[in-house]
Amino acid sequence: MTLALLTSWDFRLIVIIGLAIPGFFYVRGWRYLRTVTRSSRDASRANPRAALVAGWKPSAYLGGLVVTGFALMSPVDVLGGQLFFMHMIQHLLMIMIAAPLLLVGNPFPVLVWGLPRRGRQIVGGLLSGQSRFRRVITKITSPGIVWLLFFTVYVGWHDPNLYDLALRSEFVHDIEHLTFFFASMLFWWHVTGVAPRFHRTLSTFQRLAYVLSVIPANMILGVVIAFATKPIYTYYTTVPRLWGLTVVEDQMISGMIMWIPGSMMYILAALVLVSRIVQGEAEKPENPDAPWLVDNLI
Repeated sequence: MTLALLTSWDFRLIVIIGLAIPGFFYVRGWRYLRTVTRSSRDASRANPRAALVAGWKPSAYLGGLVVTGFALMSPVDVLGGQLFFMHMIQHLLMIMIAAPLLLVGNPFPVLVWGLPRRGRQIVGGLLSGQSRFRRVITKITSPGIVWLLFFTVYVGWHDPNLYDLALRSEFVHDIEHLTFFFASMLFWWHVTGVAPRFHRTLSTFQRLAYVLSVIPANMILGVVIAFATKPIYTYYTTVPRLWGLTVVEDQMISGMIMWIPGSMMYILAALVLVSRIVQGEAEKPENPDAPWLVDNLI
């Protein structure tokens, strides 16, 4: 049974299509922008598209799609129905690895340029500065609302009743994954500051605070799960146990995964932001008034 689960892949057509379509248009848009950038007539002028076609960006974006597919169709998904800690790993793959990878590739402008002309016109019309759609999206995706949405989705789905319901119903399980994914994409969108920019871009200090602000809730939830002495999610008491793990041991491992590796992903993002702050300070021009400062006259 264990071997069968470890080699089980659930190739769901809806997931494959949902990943293949954006992957196709991203590659198409990236190749188009790459061609335009390389054929620029005036090589002496900086091409604003050059940053979009950096060679590592398709790797990041397509890597994010691969991680998403792995989380949803690999043995990780199958084992998640038997082991709580595998379900936790699945969620961390989607929220803390796939979503940031997808966004650091700055997908929006590349995807738009990958669309047919009519598609670009429709997207341009929807997101023009005067469109009602843009005004609504801008209001409902402000940093504060997105933070609250992410917090609510992340913590809310760990309610015992909702979590058990998601494990017992494939439809609810899909809703859980969709809300996790889209909430995390919105959260990391503000952290990365990539297009489309409907709001004032957060400063590096603000992004740092934004990331650090979710760590306490993540750690507390992980600690509560890890140190619980009774099963929190009763679904796992009704399925065959694998690898000799009791329900409580499985639960403890899950809490530890959320608490330590889960928090470390946010800390890693914070360290990247700190490095940018330090680099920005180092690149500041020398104070032209330095020779005239009091300390230098003594």
